[in-house]
Amino acid sequence: MAVTNNTMILKRELMTRILKELSKGEGVLRDNIDRIPYIMRPRDGEHSRCCIYKDRAVLKYRAMSILGFSVDEEVDEMTTLAEYTDMAFAREKVAREPLSVMTEACSACVKTNYVVTNMCRGCVGRACMMSCNKGAINFENGQAHIDHSKCVNCGLCQKSCPFHAIIYIPVPCEEECPVGAISKDERGKEHIDPTKCIYCGRCISACPFGAVMERSHIIDIHKAINSSRKVIAIVAPAIAGQFKSPLQNILAAIGRLGFDEVVEVAKGADVTTRNEAAEFIEKMEKGEPFMTTSCCPSYYMLAARHLPEIKPFVSHTRSPMVYAAQIVKEENPDAAVVFVGPCLAKRYEGYHDPNIDYVLSFEEVGTMFVAAGVNPMEESDMALDATINPTSRGYAASAGVMNAVAVEVGGRAEIRPIVIDGITKQTIRDLRGYAKSCPGNMVEVMACEGGCVNGCNVIANPKIATRQVKEYAK
Repeated sequence: MAVTNNTMILKRELMTRILKELSKGEGVLRDNIDRIPYIMRPRDGEHSRCCIYKDRAVLKYRAMSILGFSVDEEVDEMTTLAEYTDMAFAREKVAREPLSVMTEACSACVKTNYVVTNMCRGCVGRACMMSCNKGAINFENGQAHIDHSKCVNCGLCQKSCPFHAIIYIPVPCEEECPVGAISKDERGKEHIDPTKCIYCGRCISACPFGAVMERSHIIDIHKAINSSRKVIAIVAPAIAGQFKSPLQNILAAIGRLGFDEVVEVAKGADVTTRNEAAEFIEKMEKGEPFMTTSCCPSYYMLAARHLPEIKPFVSHTRSPMVYAAQIVKEENPDAAVVFVGPCLAKRYEGYHDPNIDYVLSFEEVGTMFVAAGVNPMEESDMALDATINPTSRGYAASAGVMNAVAVEVGGRAEIRPIVIDGITKQTIRDLRGYAKSCPGNMVEVMACEGGCVNGCNVIANPKIATRQVKEYAK
């Protein structure tokens, strides 16, 4: 799911510029932040949208999200970024809802439909018309035409056309959302229903206009680091596949960003593995048909909001992040705990965990490295925690949780594994079927194909990242 395209490059450039100004002081950021959109889109420069003025407006709203605000919170369009900066530094609590759609950037894509292109040859066979049982296709001046008031978007005409002259035009964000949480309003703009959303982040990666945004905690973390409070970063196992550097160096580099301590979330994964193995054995002894994992918050929300039939089979064990945060808070009750993770779902989970104060994405960490001039490859090794089970560092790759639990269970119970590698409309149907009859007795579910290494906020190639993560899991 992770992508590197022009919208992501612009987002990272903007974030880096803001962080560089912030490193010079709050006052410097306040004085210069309103100029950044103009610097990035000068009068005689290139523009990505219809004009530089729209580009600048979009950059302003993106800057708002980096400052920790949602577009929906805008009351007065004349409010400057400098004023938002003041409000960000005055803020005492971060907002709970991390996701919003920037309507200024949303292109109001046409409704999903099939369209006949000029490649139509007006053939005598009329295969498209003959395949349509709704009478939605007719021929005018030797060309096929689709009556969209009759069309039901079944796609039979596209499949039957011998010249491939009929194309399917999707709405990318709606197409990617597996639970139908994003839809158009009366103006054609997209909106996210927070009661349906599972925060998988697919819409963020899918939107080619960069209209779906998540609010950042960067300002809040900066404030915490520059206060008298101890700040501890707890880092997800997927970090091992990022930044083309050994895990030890990456952890040391994160420490250089101002954190007093850096802890691997794999330490919490040890607890998850023990608890999940014990719960699995208990359920099998009671004669329950199967159990699913629970450490992916997107899947957990999917079961709670959309799959009531599968919910009884979901493990009650908490995620590694939860246990790692508990461990850190028990040892440092007054410290600010910052979870560093790969995806939107973990950001949402962190919002609702009393032991997590702030959340930082891998993408944000990358921009912080650039802004601070920190190169993980040049950092000295930070000693890895020798008490952590290596399999716990493999949680980030698909089947990693299953492997760790299988090792822990050993010969105490037979595991017949099933791995759901990515939440899609098809895998949701599969899970519904498993609730009636499951061919295995333990099901691992990851929202992202390939696992956490493919979260919406990672920056490395998932295939390369997977190899690196698996090396540390050996």
